[in-house]
Amino acid sequence: MSNEKNISRRSALKVIAVGVGTATTLPILNSNALGQHAAHDTQKAAATIAPAKNGGRFFTPHELETVDSISNLIIPADERSPGASAAGTYAFIDLMVSESSDEVKKLWRDGLAAVDKMSETRSSATFRRSSQEQQIALLKAISRNERRPKAIEEHFFVAIKSMTVDGYYTSEIGIHQELRYQGNVVLKDFTGCTHPEHKG
Repeated sequence: MSNEKNISRRSALKVIAVGVGTATTLPILNSNALGQHAAHDTQKAAATIAPAKNGGRFFTPHELETVDSISNLIIPADERSPGASAAGTYAFIDLMVSESSDEVKKLWRDGLAAVDKMSETRSSATFRRSSQEQQIALLKAISRNERRPKAIEEHFFVAIKSMTVDGYYTSEIGIHQELRYQGNVVLKDFTGCTHPEHKG
């Protein structure tokens, strides 16, 4: 998005993560996240998918562009690292959904349609065609019941936020640029605890 660099990642996360505290928990993958070795292979496969404007394995071009826009608002670029779009998170999501059950596919397709319908009602434009301020306001609205989602767009938000976090923090950008993970390090010495009360 053209204005994404003007919005800090932390403030954007606080705006759309109502009641959940995502800004403090995003760097820690939840128990449903892919293991790093499996995720690496999945990310490599996802990277072969064409850009969002060309569509994907499951999503239409319009749907994939919407997924890309939403995920990039969930994790926008900041001074530390690029955002979800640069990390190819939309391609990861497309790959994962394409391999999912019909029920999951229906959630994503119906959820995207519900988001566009809501956007058209609120701003007379689809989500992709709305301004960034309108997009953030819509995401804030559908994230309010994140702990107990009821409407299709609320269930969809929970799904796309979770998948965005999984995709981003298992990508090369998420692991190495955002988390600054450098790999395992061999310790020459292990001194143990140095607190006086723990010395034997």
